[in-house]
Amino acid sequence: MNLRFVRSCVGACVLPILFAGMAAAAEDDGFRPIFDGKSLEGWDGNPDLWRVEDGAITGQTTAEKPTKGNTFLIWRGGELDDFELKLEYKIVGGNSGIQYRSFEVPNEKWVVGGYQGDFEAGDTYSGILYGERFRGILAARGQKTVIGADHKPQVAGSVGDSKEIQSKIKKEDWNEYRVTAQGYTFTHRINGVATAECVDEDKEMRRASGILALQLHAGPAMKVQFRNIRLKRLMLADNRKKVVFIAGRQSHGYGAHDHQAGCLLLAKQLNESMPNILATVYTGGWPKDPTALDNADSIVMYSDGGGGHMAAPKLKDLQAKMKEGVGLVCFHYAVEVTKGEPGDSFLAWIGGYFEMNWSVNPHWTAKFAKLPDHAITRGVKPFSINDEWYYHMRFRPGLQNVTPILTDLPPESSLSRPDGTHSGNPAVREAVLTNKEPQHVAWAHERKDGGRGFGFTGGHVHWNWGNDNFRRLALNAIVWTTGAEVPEGGVPCKPVTLEDLEANPDEPVPPNFNREAIRKMLEEWKKQ
Repeated sequence: MNLRFVRSCVGACVLPILFAGMAAAAEDDGFRPIFDGKSLEGWDGNPDLWRVEDGAITGQTTAEKPTKGNTFLIWRGGELDDFELKLEYKIVGGNSGIQYRSFEVPNEKWVVGGYQGDFEAGDTYSGILYGERFRGILAARGQKTVIGADHKPQVAGSVGDSKEIQSKIKKEDWNEYRVTAQGYTFTHRINGVATAECVDEDKEMRRASGILALQLHAGPAMKVQFRNIRLKRLMLADNRKKVVFIAGRQSHGYGAHDHQAGCLLLAKQLNESMPNILATVYTGGWPKDPTALDNADSIVMYSDGGGGHMAAPKLKDLQAKMKEGVGLVCFHYAVEVTKGEPGDSFLAWIGGYFEMNWSVNPHWTAKFAKLPDHAITRGVKPFSINDEWYYHMRFRPGLQNVTPILTDLPPESSLSRPDGTHSGNPAVREAVLTNKEPQHVAWAHERKDGGRGFGFTGGHVHWNWGNDNFRRLALNAIVWTTGAEVPEGGVPCKPVTLEDLEANPDEPVPPNFNREAIRKMLEEWKKQ
């Protein structure tokens, strides 16, 4: 049985997480702390205004140290989509808020806009939904509202009387604030009392994901504190699927193993072309966000591998997700793990892997003249492209539940190097040079738990993501591993330009980079 399906039906149900030192630990099923109670690690704001005091994040302005405009402490762990957030706050003077699914304002450091759960030292605004630089008040306290295409909220009901709600809020003392965002419905609660509810039907401006931040307001001197900050991810509403990209660290120099740039490009195309898919990207290696994988439908790893594979210390975490039926995609070097437990895990999860002293990693031009009839190949035409196509992979015995997707016979020149851990061995020479066995360089795997895996050995050359067939096949595979339906014509991704490919580079551009050669290559691919 696919536990992922069961979980999506019953909502977000995860094993209890015990929070050492937290009084409310026993009741916080599924919540994970995102503040360590000791430091601002993982948080980013003006160090003159933010600190940790008595186990709480503390923001303070004084006559000597004011803030000219609203300033924010931004959580750098990841972005929020569908979630519940619990925290305790205390405020003395002024007002503050919790920004969520928000955005950083360009060219203004530590300035944020988006949905905000307000609270204050006064008696009017605590609990409202405010749109900071984002349409103003979206639900006053006590209101249920619906925001339409005119960007304006309309009152649709009530969650309670504003004065009665205020009577439950403690002055200059600790209160619990809870924010729930599922789909485009947002609910705020203070001390267990609903304060506002909003349904955002403004398709032009509403936000499906964004950052989390804490506000320190401009104006008279004030002090605000936050503690016991706990986050729980929720399965996405409306049967949408979530893809979590994990991009590895810098690696091979500009234009090769560009994990960050590649993941951000693919995620952008999914988000723009597939309304039922939400893709998010974690860069720089394994996510520091403890909730990163909690509501994923598929995980995409694009990183260096081998003995230093970022997943090696996380096999138990990944195994837990695989048991739920979560999909797994590995691009290029991420298909290589060491023999033993890591290799056995990859055989179970994606059906194959690069095994040292068995598989090889030459650069060669593969010609994929015939493609199988599979959801992953929808809209993909036969194509030819040069990359570091690994081959002679270690697959499940008899290719059990494995479907080859891209296959070609490598040229003899691909085995011109002496034997070595990655360059050659008697088994691969016999298979390719003597037996002329075509080699599978991309494959799909359907697991017994209902989950799906995909391995793809290309991706060394960053510019190859500009080839429509190369890119569409990868995007189709990602969608397929979520369990969603791949469109008949494949993911309708638009062509990319050199400027698109150069966005979000992993490493600095070398002075001798030949842009015209890449543009010419992109034009040639259009003729295939």
